[in-house]
Amino acid sequence: MSNVAVVTPERITETAKTGGSSKEAAVHKRARAIAKAGSLSDALADGTLEKSAELSLSEALVLGLLKQGVRTFFAIFGHGSTDIANVLAIYDAEGVTRTINCRNEVEMAHAATALRWTYGETPAVITSIGPGALQALAGSLAAASNGVGVYHIYGDETTYGEGYNMQQVPKPAQGVFGRMTADMGESYTLHTPQALREALRRGANRVFHPYKAGPFYLMLPINTQPVQTEVNLGSLPERPVLPAVAPADTRAYDEACDLIEGHARVMIKAGGGTRGHDAAIRRLAEAAGAVVVTSPGSTGVLADNDPKNMHVGGSKGSISGNHAMRHADLVIVIGSRAVCQADCSGIGYKSARHVININGDIADATHYNHTTALIGDISVIADALSKRLAGRTSANEAAKQSWLKACAAKKKEWTDYKAERYAAAPINDAVWQRPALAQPAAIKVVADFAKRIGAAKYFDAGNVQANGFQIVEDDKTGDTFTESGASYMGFATSALLAAAGTLSPRYGIAFTGDGSFMMNPQILIDAVEHGVHGMVVIFDNRRMAAITSLQLAQYGKEFRTNDAVPVDYVQLASAVGGVKAIHGGWTADELKAALEQAHAHQGLSVLHVPVYAGEDPLSELGAWGEWNVGNWCENVQDQWLQQDL
Repeated sequence: MSNVAVVTPERITETAKTGGSSKEAAVHKRARAIAKAGSLSDALADGTLEKSAELSLSEALVLGLLKQGVRTFFAIFGHGSTDIANVLAIYDAEGVTRTINCRNEVEMAHAATALRWTYGETPAVITSIGPGALQALAGSLAAASNGVGVYHIYGDETTYGEGYNMQQVPKPAQGVFGRMTADMGESYTLHTPQALREALRRGANRVFHPYKAGPFYLMLPINTQPVQTEVNLGSLPERPVLPAVAPADTRAYDEACDLIEGHARVMIKAGGGTRGHDAAIRRLAEAAGAVVVTSPGSTGVLADNDPKNMHVGGSKGSISGNHAMRHADLVIVIGSRAVCQADCSGIGYKSARHVININGDIADATHYNHTTALIGDISVIADALSKRLAGRTSANEAAKQSWLKACAAKKKEWTDYKAERYAAAPINDAVWQRPALAQPAAIKVVADFAKRIGAAKYFDAGNVQANGFQIVEDDKTGDTFTESGASYMGFATSALLAAAGTLSPRYGIAFTGDGSFMMNPQILIDAVEHGVHGMVVIFDNRRMAAITSLQLAQYGKEFRTNDAVPVDYVQLASAVGGVKAIHGGWTADELKAALEQAHAHQGLSVLHVPVYAGEDPLSELGAWGEWNVGNWCENVQDQWLQQDL
């Protein structure tokens, strides 16, 4: 027994101090060199950072991410991530990285998604093993659904197989988390430090993919994180820089131009991939004599008052957008995944005889039959078509003008329809026992305010989102972020935390319902902790109104989509120091005054806006498409079988 060393907490701590001091000094030295040079690549170029170094896997991973421009980390540390936390503590202290500690893994997954989506800055999400990783994985569905590239780093079970690690999936199988994350996107388990180069190469190709970006998951086993290994820093993969590509065969362009000339009723369906390609889409619409129907994620690709902008189309849609979809004989689909809600479950184009599809992804570009597929960069291809069309004359010019005139009439009908609802007086509500603003009127007031002050608008899932993308009047993409890909409740409020990860944040306004807000209210604390200047507007109708309206439309009755529990959201939010909570009022004028007061607060403000819920026709903007849901399925599927596209 005398030869057996007794391991005590004191002994472990002392060993860590004596064995780790020289290693930590080296970490500080490397971090200072990078901070002084401005980047890892510059530090290597000027010789202040040696190309070859002995590093822990954790530090090598941080350096590899820095080489790709990843400097911001949203993190909840646990026993599965203590080593990488220690590395980040040093790099944060030297001003190289920024680690934002959060209170919920779903929240930080959304915040990271919003940072890349809003500002173009790529962050990483770090969690421990087990429940935290599962939460972050669930939250990453928003990034996967909207094509947003983000790194996710999860603690994982050790490679020694010494028995179940606490919080791992308790199953006698290898790499369970790696398999789950691979199904969501792409994944790599860093089973050995030497695998880092390949992991980061694959990660870069996913996260920075020009047309099909998404989350990349790095599984970081607990015991491989501190392993020291020789690393050639010059060999760590950089962020890929790829040229814009387009078809080399001019016959594809000529065929597309012939189709545009040969059809009278041409429309462009601008999917979420058209974000940032505004100018090219506008030029093509003009050259093709086409109207443009947007998706929830592409509002603003044409200015709201542009005569060719027919607004959103699809299962929710609009009078004008769905009119164009139903009657167009040629559809130019651009940057769209053909989501069932965006094309009315595949039956939205009932008069179309042919499709021109512009997309970087072959599968998405060939979704419809009778398609001329143009694979590559949207702006390059759209501009090539515009130039070719400019030198041509169409025999269908009179018919094209008639089409544009008919669409303009439908746009006026939609505008008048919305205006009637925006001007509606408060409606007597059964829950509030008094008149309250209907949701369209309330959202319009807040959306107009956001546009006036140049705020970024984030919309949560549910009725607020469904009305929101029918209401917003953007003149460019990038002013509204509607997470309609996954419709993740709690996204909007969490997205405000993205402002903490950038040096030049925009003022952000989260449009959320009472249900979505309670899914993820951590922003009340994290926004104050990290100095976020923004606003949460809670449109409170005490129910899941989007589902209630669907139930009523389909089955004539509501079932289990509301509750009888009153919540004082002003008091709730006021309990958090630094948050300014305000009642939003019962009229449009009261709401406008409350918005001004909330915006003046230098921090997070919360507005509670009670809204009407009921069957008054002025309380909703309606649905103008068809959807393969509930008791509508048989009819929609019968129509789908008749479609040739």
